[in-house]
Amino acid sequence: MQLVVLGLNHKTAPVEVRECYAFSEEKIKQALLHLHEYEEISECVILSTCNRSEMYAVVDDAADALPVMQDLFAAVAGRPIECDDFIFYYTEEACIRHLFRVASSLDSLVVGEGQILSQVKKAYTMARYLGTTSTVLNTLFNRAIAIGKKVRTETRIAYNAVSISYAAVELAKKVLGDLTQSNVLILGAGEMSELTARHLVDNGVRTVFVSNRSYERAQQLADRFRGVAVPFGDFMKCATNADIVITSTGAPHYIVSAWDVAHLMPNRKGRPIIFIDIAVPRDVEPEVAAISGVTLYNIDALEAVVESNLRIREAEAKVAERIIEEGLAELVSKFRYLSFRPTLALLTEKAERIRQREIKRALAKLPDCSPEERKVFENMSKMLVRKLLRDPMIRINEAAGTDKADLYLEAVRKLFKLDQLGEEANRETKNRHRYAQQ
Repeated sequence: MQLVVLGLNHKTAPVEVRECYAFSEEKIKQALLHLHEYEEISECVILSTCNRSEMYAVVDDAADALPVMQDLFAAVAGRPIECDDFIFYYTEEACIRHLFRVASSLDSLVVGEGQILSQVKKAYTMARYLGTTSTVLNTLFNRAIAIGKKVRTETRIAYNAVSISYAAVELAKKVLGDLTQSNVLILGAGEMSELTARHLVDNGVRTVFVSNRSYERAQQLADRFRGVAVPFGDFMKCATNADIVITSTGAPHYIVSAWDVAHLMPNRKGRPIIFIDIAVPRDVEPEVAAISGVTLYNIDALEAVVESNLRIREAEAKVAERIIEEGLAELVSKFRYLSFRPTLALLTEKAERIRQREIKRALAKLPDCSPEERKVFENMSKMLVRKLLRDPMIRINEAAGTDKADLYLEAVRKLFKLDQLGEEANRETKNRHRYAQQ
């Protein structure tokens, strides 16, 4: 049994490659439903987001399974893998560490983003529902989800904005508090203005006004936010009803002067206003910041916030890495024990069969035994088996992960003839499955 993950992400492949191997939910579902066709893969979970497509699996041998995993990856994508340089293949501890970092958002394009944990949960839930996970992947993904939650609750990795647009929104919230009763005016129709507006809309702003020199472009952007397009010559009148003004016009000179804003404020009847100037050159005259009731943020202020928050996230990421390594060590130890479980289960099963057989023989010679006496014999025989097996099982568990592990397992299997018992158990399982199908 070996854990493997095969895939590509934003670190290994450009977007034009990633989009070619983006898996739809239906493709993932169909692949998992046909997993039985790949004999080398016993368990599988497929994770696909805008920045990654990854397949986690349990296989008998990682090296032998690689071409099979590649075939499955290509089958889900509906196209052959055109360049192996974009694909990564991690095994065992590297696979576990990778999933832990993914679930904790340390492997994300924006470290600390919160969406990936829910995407990991969704991928695992689908695979489990379709029956393509068992003990190993159930254990792995449950632990990964728990680690992801722990990182988010015990660190502040997700608490600080690391983009200009998001930093602008966070600063606006500091001044205005709840944004659900706020209106936003966008000057210009550039990408940064749109991103900032989108973050504001996600935070519940009431109305979006858009003004641009091209009224048609203003209308197009307004439609995206179910907003209102405003002629460029009327934007200062519209500012009377706006609580946040985002400017990014590309004009070579100031388009919002201190004189304009000074005459605007009396009409607002004491309501504060925020100007977020993300244009270079600047759109808003610096003297605007001195006017009572006005807060002005320019691109330098926003970049300073982002830089500071990046440093904070880097520090928090180090704490998160420690949490991941601790979780990794615990899970590796658990998996080492799991690798011994089949042998220990066979040993326990054989001892129990012998106990039951000998108890049955003994009680057959004592027909006058009372129920209480039979119970005494049962308990005594169970304790004898338990105590006889206790020390060997402790020694076997202690050997897990050491260079003596295989030696102990082989010795126990040969001494107690457990391979023969395992074959008998497998035959019984297959027979039960065949009868159930009939």
